[in-house]
Amino acid sequence: MSRRSTLRGFAALASLMLVAVLPGAATAAPRVPPPLPFVSQLDLSCYRTEGYKPPPTAVTLKQLNPVLADLPIETVKLGERQQLCVPVAKNGVIPPPGILDYVRWVDLSCYRIEGRAADFPLTLSQLNPVVQRLGIQDAPVTMLSPEQLCVPVAKNGVLPPPEILSVVRHIDLECYALRVLGIPGRPFPLTLGHLNPVLADRPKADVKVGNARQLCVPVAKGGDKIPPEVLRTVQWLDLAKYDVTTGPSVIGPATLKLTHLNPVLSHLPGEEVVLTEAVQLGLPVAKNGKIPPRD
Repeated sequence: MSRRSTLRGFAALASLMLVAVLPGAATAAPRVPPPLPFVSQLDLSCYRTEGYKPPPTAVTLKQLNPVLADLPIETVKLGERQQLCVPVAKNGVIPPPGILDYVRWVDLSCYRIEGRAADFPLTLSQLNPVVQRLGIQDAPVTMLSPEQLCVPVAKNGVLPPPEILSVVRHIDLECYALRVLGIPGRPFPLTLGHLNPVLADRPKADVKVGNARQLCVPVAKGGDKIPPEVLRTVQWLDLAKYDVTTGPSVIGPATLKLTHLNPVLSHLPGEEVVLTEAVQLGLPVAKNGKIPPRD
């Protein structure tokens, strides 16, 4: 071996040793984001998507959020797909790095279900800083019957990075009809911009946010083994869905292909969906003053 080759070999070995000993030099998978920083930044714009019904599928659901822990386990059947909910930013405020990495990949396909009425009284408090600054008051509500199950999907075959997929694939929300008590709040304006890379070229949309129609709460599907570090965060993911109205569209519909991400539903076939205008906006909320942990 020549002297030059020997020197190159020593240099390569030294580089490897330097990477091994320098703090942060090696690339590590990001840890699961803490509950409040993640939940408070997750806003989903929900598009109407009627016309598709999956093959006959029954799933068993267990409540994850501590406030609803006493509700019974139930088995439901997936009906017609009604909505696709995709992550958005509000008023140009982008989630911080480390949180955005996860939030931008939360796409949920929502299917009609039927189940026993909960008749559960709650008080909902806004968690997102943008909405909090608007002065939206806490809202007393009653959680009624389940109407939808929203499950994680990928769009057009574009999958999240593996470390992100290991979290978002376990986000399942059961959406209940709401009875809002007292006087409904006044509509308020927001500007929404897409966060997911597949829809990044679509323009921002100005919407007016109206009444709360549903509360979507985290559940586990029978057969889904949620890692403890993931469960610690997703169990706090509560979204209140509000009706929205939009101005005239400036861009045509988007046709997408959906693939299921949750292991329990991975056997279901791919689906095609056409997005036109958003009909609801999911905003993160706390129930009965139980704020998700900050870390």
